[in-house]
Amino acid sequence: MNLRRTLAMARKEILHIIRDPRSLIAAFSQPLLMLLIFGYALSLDVDRIPTIVYDLDQTPLSDSLIKSFRGSRYFNIVEEAHGYNPIDRAIDMRTALLAVVVPTDYSRNLLEGREAQVQLLLDGSDSNTAAIAQGYAEGLIQTFAQQTRENAQSMRTGSVMRLPVEARVRVWYNTDLVSRNFIVPGLIGVIIMIIASLLTSLTVAREWENGTMEQLLSTPVRPVEIAMGKLAAYFLLGLADMGVALAVALFVFDVPLKGSPTLLFVSSCIFIFGALGWGIFISASQRNQLAAYQLGTLTSFLPAFLLSGFIYSIDNMPVIIRAIALFVPARYYIEIIKGVFLKGTGLRLLWFNLVLLTAYGALVFYWATNKLKKKVA
Repeated sequence: MNLRRTLAMARKEILHIIRDPRSLIAAFSQPLLMLLIFGYALSLDVDRIPTIVYDLDQTPLSDSLIKSFRGSRYFNIVEEAHGYNPIDRAIDMRTALLAVVVPTDYSRNLLEGREAQVQLLLDGSDSNTAAIAQGYAEGLIQTFAQQTRENAQSMRTGSVMRLPVEARVRVWYNTDLVSRNFIVPGLIGVIIMIIASLLTSLTVAREWENGTMEQLLSTPVRPVEIAMGKLAAYFLLGLADMGVALAVALFVFDVPLKGSPTLLFVSSCIFIFGALGWGIFISASQRNQLAAYQLGTLTSFLPAFLLSGFIYSIDNMPVIIRAIALFVPARYYIEIIKGVFLKGTGLRLLWFNLVLLTAYGALVFYWATNKLKKKVA
């Protein structure tokens, strides 16, 4: 490979990028918009659950229970019903996700030490949110019942009833359980995979459509120099996109960076190289920009979004899907970036992911170069 010819190819691509301001603006604005939209709109936090209450007991104790729901940030009391018909209507119209029904004997059973039941009615059409809401409601009801019985026993005997086991929970890393801290780092990996693949998936196909590829092939430039020159130019653009994404994550969403910035930078460079190499391979495989764009979107966006562990846990997927996910490079990069951001994980635990990303980058670059050789022939 001749360095002079490679640099000339890179200079040619840089000039082409600069002379196409619309593509340049899209290359910077698209990741920024995706990060802002997904970062603000996509949230796994479940709070302010629309709740309707139906108090059949009508006692100070049942009123205190309802006030506990009002005082919790997880629930938003939208209506106090006086029958089951309003509850059915509210759940059917999706104005309420949860209904809390306090039976007539709730206070008496609770104070006398018997089983005191509270009915919870949930909209199961959104099963994940309903399960979380159920857990929040059950925890609040149990805590309220325990405190009420402790107070009653203290008034009767002067002693406080203690549980035989007291759970003391400590959350590591994302201590406030903010879903944004989990989503944004993974979203960076997804965006870089999409943008990098799409940036280069059109470059060779555009040369064929414009008729400039034949002129390029008449020069002494070799296929490996074409691939490396194009990749080098878009690599700089990919690093700029990466810088924009990191700046938004750190200064807009306040995601903590607990690990090594050097490790994050090195792993990002390796990942960008592999993603760009995949885009060149696709572009070299297609002589039509539309086909190259569609194939690039299909092979970058869907696997990176669905099979990388960005949102959906890979361990909960069927065996066949888990096997397919082993070949998704974004999976290994997202593990690195989440480990560096949230846990401060170092190279000692992440070296294997880096090896896999390096092997992926070398493999797709070889495929792209080989595909260009075949196109030349």
